[in-house]
Amino acid sequence: MATQNSNAPAAGRRIGLAALRKAKRDGKRFACLTAYDASFAALEDAAGIDVILVGDSLGMVVQGRRSTIPVTVDDIVYHTALVARGAQRAMVMADMPFMSFATVERALGNAARLMQKGGAEMVKLEGTGDQAEIIHALSAEGVPVCAHLGLRPQAVHKLGAYRVQGREPEAAQALLQDADRLVEAGAELLLLECVPASLAKAVTEQSPVPVIGIGAGVDCDGQILVLYDMLGITPGRRPSFSKDFLADTGSVTAAIEAYVQAVQSGIFPGPEHAFE
Repeated sequence: MATQNSNAPAAGRRIGLAALRKAKRDGKRFACLTAYDASFAALEDAAGIDVILVGDSLGMVVQGRRSTIPVTVDDIVYHTALVARGAQRAMVMADMPFMSFATVERALGNAARLMQKGGAEMVKLEGTGDQAEIIHALSAEGVPVCAHLGLRPQAVHKLGAYRVQGREPEAAQALLQDADRLVEAGAELLLLECVPASLAKAVTEQSPVPVIGIGAGVDCDGQILVLYDMLGITPGRRPSFSKDFLADTGSVTAAIEAYVQAVQSGIFPGPEHAFE
């Protein structure tokens, strides 16, 4: 049975941007999770997940690749279509893979595929303030966009490693400015990955749109994890900002419900899952 919590957007209704905006206004945290197929999407949906992300993380946790860079638009379209069949309540968001939004024309064409063929209700793209033109063009055509800031896995070869972003004052200020610029361009959500908790709090407080965190502390409006990480089944070392919810619950459904409750109550992420 799905767990219901008064701190979540209203249960039983299709989650849309209006519900997420209201959750932010009301100070109610919401829970997000990745999924890559219909079965897991249905479990997450029933457990109270509000946003399901079909992430390019599938390249690593499903396809066994070393990074997300080889993931194609075809891959995301295929997996988004599976997830859209399983999700009845949660919003379905799809990642735009590496180089799929390098130009306005490419971004518009690929976003159309993700929404028309995949069934996505929102797209997510990694970037900085330099992507403002892309986001503006997508928004003008009715495409809801989540802008992903902080650690950008698609830029790992340029960054040199998966590491915390925004620790230096200049970098923190640049991220704050990027967030403002992308919201002004039309971003409907922001996602912050691996940034200091204090910086994530500052972005969340200044942002008029909901902010989702992963490795960004407890003060974001919503939280997201990679499904396989929170079930403790990702090969190798699990990210320090994640938690194995399956270990304490014994079933996948109970683990997802526990994650939802922990996010809504503010128990997760704890200080041990955040960066200074």
